[in-house]
Amino acid sequence: MFRNLIKMATETASKRLKTDPVRIGTHNGHFHADEALAVYLLRLLPDYASASLVRTRDQSLLDTCHTVVDVGGEYDSSKNRYDHHQRTFNTFFPEHETKLSSAGLVYMHFGKAIISQYTKLPLDHPDVELLYQKLYDDFVEAVDANDNGVSQYDDVKLRQAGIEKRFKAGGITLASLVNDLNHEDPLAVGAPSKDTPEQPQAEEDHRFSQASTLMGNAFLRKLHGAATAWLPARTIVKDAFEARQSAHPSGQLVVLPRAGIPWKEHLYNIEAESGLPQDKQILFVIYPEKEEPGSKWRIQAVSKDMSSFENRKSLPEPWRGVRDAELDALLGSDVEDGAVFVHASGFIGGHKTEAGVRAMAALALAS
Repeated sequence: MFRNLIKMATETASKRLKTDPVRIGTHNGHFHADEALAVYLLRLLPDYASASLVRTRDQSLLDTCHTVVDVGGEYDSSKNRYDHHQRTFNTFFPEHETKLSSAGLVYMHFGKAIISQYTKLPLDHPDVELLYQKLYDDFVEAVDANDNGVSQYDDVKLRQAGIEKRFKAGGITLASLVNDLNHEDPLAVGAPSKDTPEQPQAEEDHRFSQASTLMGNAFLRKLHGAATAWLPARTIVKDAFEARQSAHPSGQLVVLPRAGIPWKEHLYNIEAESGLPQDKQILFVIYPEKEEPGSKWRIQAVSKDMSSFENRKSLPEPWRGVRDAELDALLGSDVEDGAVFVHASGFIGGHKTEAGVRAMAALALAS
């Protein structure tokens, strides 16, 4: 399905050279991840699918464009103007604190339409809203932050805490890869011939096209994963959450029906939406290890939050780092033989059977 999505986007790109009254304008010169993504997002929509692109700072040319992004000193969606560089600009994605770039502006106004088109769901469907929020949180906001010079962490507080980076990671971000294309060999394979009359601008536009495709393909992959894996998982996790009392009298155990379900984010969100008190939060999740009959089962502790390595309640300390028959002996007669392991940190363990892992969960909850 994802390959078909890329194919459709590529076929759309082949139409862009055709003359079309819908022209997109952005600035020439050094390009960035935000306008590269903004242009790609627009071209995913039918109204812009065959739109031409002009890269210039000549205002008279920009005035002829249907839509202008990242240049022109104006933000006015009624006129399809999406610049964020003016001193008066102070716009944010709803319930967020990162100032928008041109990518965020285009996504804020057109993201739901893009998602609706991809999922074939009505624009006002609640799943479209979920994906719209998800893609901004997981992808677009980082592009906005990078373009506006907003660090993920407060550098002053990091220095005060004495925290130093162990290695340099900035060179492998999407933004850095886009920046690399600004300095690529102008005679690289696929670039316009050096005999092109307007060689410098044509070469630059070619590299911008590569940058736009790089950003767009990354966005499409995120959208594909969110729509085909993350979103369906929400229903499964919600059903398991609502059945938690039948999983264990405490209501603090969730049983997932199959392996590979991305459950963590959904569980935290569903707990918050339900107003679950802190002393009733889910402590353990159990699930089959593989998608096949007779699979072993896992028990996993729920961490305090998405980024934490600290658990709400870890598996009992005596079990940690113990395996097989030795672990069976520790578990006692309340658990059938077949224990596999418990990790040394107590965050995860395993048993050969569902009944065995349920019994492990009952003991862990009672400890």
